[in-house]
Amino acid sequence: MKKTEAPESASEPGDQSQDTASFLRRLAGPSVMKAGLAKDQTEINRIIAEASKGSKFYENEKRKDKELTERIDRILKQRDDAMRGADIAKIEVYVDHLLEEMEAHRDLTQIIVHVDMDAFYASVELLDDPSLQGKPFAVGHGVVSTASYEARKQGVRSGMAEFIAMKLCPELVVVSTHFPRYMEISNKVMNILRRYDPNMQPGGCDEGYLNITEYCETHVVSAGDCVQQMRDIIHKETGLTVSAGVAPNKMLAKVSLGKTNKPNGQFMLEFTPEAVKGFMHNLPIRKVPGIGRVNERLLDSIGIKTCGDIYTHRATASLMDKQFGLVFLLQTYLGIASNIVQPFQREERKSIGTERTFHSIGNKESILEKLEEIAAELEEDMERTGWTGKTITLKYKLDTYQVFTRAKSFDRWISTKKEDLFAVGKELLLPELPLKLRLIGLRVTKLKDLRENAEAKPGSIKRFFESANPPTSPRKKRKLEESPDEERTSLSQDGYEEYMPNADDDAEYDGECESHEEIFGLNEWNVKKPTSSASINGSEKKPSRSVSPTKPVSTTSNSSIPEVVSEVCTANHTCPICSKTLQTDNQGLNAHIDFCLSKGAILEAQAAASGGTTHKLKTSTNTLHSWTKRTKKRK
Repeated sequence: MKKTEAPESASEPGDQSQDTASFLRRLAGPSVMKAGLAKDQTEINRIIAEASKGSKFYENEKRKDKELTERIDRILKQRDDAMRGADIAKIEVYVDHLLEEMEAHRDLTQIIVHVDMDAFYASVELLDDPSLQGKPFAVGHGVVSTASYEARKQGVRSGMAEFIAMKLCPELVVVSTHFPRYMEISNKVMNILRRYDPNMQPGGCDEGYLNITEYCETHVVSAGDCVQQMRDIIHKETGLTVSAGVAPNKMLAKVSLGKTNKPNGQFMLEFTPEAVKGFMHNLPIRKVPGIGRVNERLLDSIGIKTCGDIYTHRATASLMDKQFGLVFLLQTYLGIASNIVQPFQREERKSIGTERTFHSIGNKESILEKLEEIAAELEEDMERTGWTGKTITLKYKLDTYQVFTRAKSFDRWISTKKEDLFAVGKELLLPELPLKLRLIGLRVTKLKDLRENAEAKPGSIKRFFESANPPTSPRKKRKLEESPDEERTSLSQDGYEEYMPNADDDAEYDGECESHEEIFGLNEWNVKKPTSSASINGSEKKPSRSVSPTKPVSTTSNSSIPEVVSEVCTANHTCPICSKTLQTDNQGLNAHIDFCLSKGAILEAQAAASGGTTHKLKTSTNTLHSWTKRTKKRK
């Protein structure tokens, strides 16, 4: 077993150890998978590291990378403990039965398309200013929102600090953002897409998912010709190009888009089990939607670099289901995911909020001024969209890039007035001062709908593997004017940060956001604790024949995270991090939030919950049964 070492020497770009390479890649940012980037990122990553060295961002990334390395060491120890004495052959047989059940219910009947505008903001700017043609340019001062393909070839990409972009590309032209214009073009594109699927699912202002099965049948046209026609019409009516991936489900359509040789291309995956499994086999695990920098490295630590490696290490994945999510990994290996495309429903919304990133400030009056601006924006959004709630969460980021939250709940509905929102935010923030901040945000949860029959909102990354009624993650329009050194970030009801991207966020800046940095190990793909499981050293227990893997398992409970309850329980509160309902007071809620933000504590709790060396499969046949029932209802 290879024991990882904390990258103490990672600050020296010349050191090319495995851990140092990981650290340099981390410094390069989360958008390294963007289309149009140079094939070899080595020199680009070295320049980024040199330009970042000594900054607080650099030190924070080094700290997080060290924590991740230590976490990997603990996971490897857990793996070794779990596999010691385990009957690997029996585990593999059990997993093979699960794969058979999933394969038996594979659905290849739906034609799903993922469309994505090519470098959308940059393309709109080029449309309005042809003099930019052929030049490397970026959109957005302070933090790059997007970059032209000429700039991407030199390493410039979304979420990157402007001064880093200039280091990579000295001749870079930086233009200001024009959000009203982007929204105007976006509306035109979405209206064209709805001609092919009235129930299309927007994934942002520049992308979306369509089910064109009915359209192709009605118009007697092939899927390839239909998508080509769609792309031609978009170009004719807007002057912009769009790329598209065509496949049997949303995850495959999203991944297929990467095969289009952007810009202005399309790729259609053959609709056969053999073609799908062959397509997935050599696919780097990072290409799977929802797997970011952290999970890529965690999976790599147990030998999973490609989707094909999942099968090779299926016994390890079973033993460590709590950390990695067996069902999700098997779905990924087979290329099975949701093929349901539909707009989000208003009643699914969980929170509403906004935040701002800015140059670091430490003056109390300036900080409160920013907080008041956030309160005003939140008031506008709550009144415009018709929501109120019972819990307010304050989020702030230090100039060291560390993030903290504080929350307060009420037994009444919160006023949507700016003054009241600001007062609560101020009450939560003042005890923490003095601080030097670079981000402030406010979010309201435990919502109440103040109006009916509102429009559905677009969605988030979790929709890739959920088949029905998933949480909503709406894209919200920006203010008409933004200061060049400041970005406003809307928060979805699930608390995930949406456009505009910030250089320090661990999200994929291609119109989507990862559900969580630890999407595998903490929440979304953990299988519920089984009431009966197959013992590694005992008799084999086959899964029920009624399993339907086209309906993926997604749980939101955090059984490994203990509730923090004060001696005097005053109300039920919902944690804004893990969404768990707690019976506690505000102090207890804040303590629980702090616990959720501690990755080390979560890992230790999970290790304790798993019993360390307890050799039992975590996959629940009861969970799979419930999966089947939901699928039957859908049908």
